[in-house]
Amino acid sequence: MALDQSFVGRSYPPTDPYEVGREKIREFAEAVGDTNPAYMDPEAAKALGYSDVIAPPTFVFAITFKAAGQVVQDPQLGLDYSRVVHGDQKFAYTRPVRAGDRLTVTSTIEAIKSMAGNDIVDIRGEVHDEAGEHVVTAVTKLVARAAEEG
Repeated sequence: MALDQSFVGRSYPPTDPYEVGREKIREFAEAVGDTNPAYMDPEAAKALGYSDVIAPPTFVFAITFKAAGQVVQDPQLGLDYSRVVHGDQKFAYTRPVRAGDRLTVTSTIEAIKSMAGNDIVDIRGEVHDEAGEHVVTAVTKLVARAAEEG
């Protein structure tokens, strides 16, 4: 059954603040194999003009995907998460994520489409720091595969 188009534009409350730590950034950079010194060495980051280490571009996925859980778990939307695969991900940065940032995410359903029985949902996550300044917009595309017949 196709998802209700009236949900397009629906926003969910901001998440509690997520405090970005140096160690989390370092662990993430190591996990993705990115050895950029700005991700691990505060002095290297400061030499580039940052106040502390910065995070790799995809680091923010961990908090925006968790925030998108509000959409996924909305019983009124009716998305069958057992059939969901991650279809695409895009980021548009105002500035890099830095150690010490306290970030909140507000999720909004940007689009709902049906194709070949599959439901496709685009969720925009607006990430702001504790001063209310925009840091990054993440758009996550989720595909709920059509149920197999028979």
